Amino acid sequence: MQPSREAKRLVEIMEALRSPGTGCAWDLEQTFETIVPYTIEESYEIADAVARGDMNDLKEELGDLLLQVVFQARIAEERGLFDFGSVVEAITQKMIRRHPHVFGSVRGLTPDEVKALWERIKRDEKSAKSSADPVSGECILADIPLALPGLTRAVKLQAKASTVGFDWNDARLVIEKIREETDEIEAALDTGDSAAIAGEIGDLLFSAANLARHVKADPEAAIRQANAKFERRFRYIEETLARDGLAPGTVALEEMEALWNTAKSQEENQANR
Repeated sequence: MQPSREAKRLVEIMEALRSPGTGCAWDLEQTFETIVPYTIEESYEIADAVARGDMNDLKEELGDLLLQVVFQARIAEERGLFDFGSVVEAITQKMIRRHPHVFGSVRGLTPDEVKALWERIKRDEKSAKSSADPVSGECILADIPLALPGLTRAVKLQAKASTVGFDWNDARLVIEKIREETDEIEAALDTGDSAAIAGEIGDLLFSAANLARHVKADPEAAIRQANAKFERRFRYIEETLARDGLAPGTVALEEMEALWNTAKSQEENQANR
């Protein structure tokens, strides 16, 4: 399958970069494994551009991610595995196969019905793969990538388990679980066992991700918002202290907390206007 003119030019550029003798020394030494961290980074930069509403930046970051796809496909082509055209063809076939309500005879589905149909088709595809390779289908959770961010992977694990009924049907029950986990952290703190404490904190984060899933919130987006909020308020503390020739670390915690609460009140007042 031949890519379009614009994509073909990008493929040609990558081929030139990877050409021994005339290409780029850095590009030539890259492998599937060394490129993966850049691919993950580009995905985060796309999320950041969307969060900031910067469409010019989003366009650039989408291009950077596309380059990662072309890069990996070029390495695969050099090894005789597949090429960029094969990647495009595979996703094209998958999208048509998973949208019979658009490209087939099924019509009039609600968003929830579409999601259920998508999951059923994915299960059928996985079942077909398992028939060809029994080892690959040992567990319903086996296809959740290990390299995903922790909270994202937690949600995907929980969602997959939910498809077979292993789930709560009320977000309040998850809140009860979160309270239980905080109690277990306290108990672990009393023992002083650092491994046990870390394990209980992991359970708490997993439960928090589960709560986010139940209320249809993205936990990664939520933590990014919380990080941004912390940065804004801490910056207010720094700037306010700087006007008096002071800096964090040179004043009492109580004074910094008072400034934090001032920043919080200002944000809340502005949000309520």
